[in-house]
Amino acid sequence: MAWSEKLNDTRNQLRTLNKAVPETAKAFGALGKTVKEGGVLEFKTKEFVALGIAVATRCEACITLHIDTLIRAGATRDEVSDVLAMTIQMGGGPSMMYAAKALACFDELSA
Repeated sequence: MAWSEKLNDTRNQLRTLNKAVPETAKAFGALGKTVKEGGVLEFKTKEFVALGIAVATRCEACITLHIDTLIRAGATRDEVSDVLAMTIQMGGGPSMMYAAKALACFDELSA
């Protein structure tokens, strides 16, 4: 399945879940907004952290969402690659496999 299809599927699944648990979805959304808008780190840096965690925890759905967000935030392939290198250093072989997936996702979605 193409990364763009995975991204659409993930968004559709989240919409369905949000309808089933609207209060939880609202609270989670508020948490995300607070975390991303507050603090001293810029938004893109926070998304790089989220991508690293997504790769390390092997969450393909998370990878697609954070790669898409990073592309919209102006992240370059070199920046994403640098984050992936750090993730590999911290997570070893499994992170290397998911870092490869994340880079493929970036390449497809940024084309």
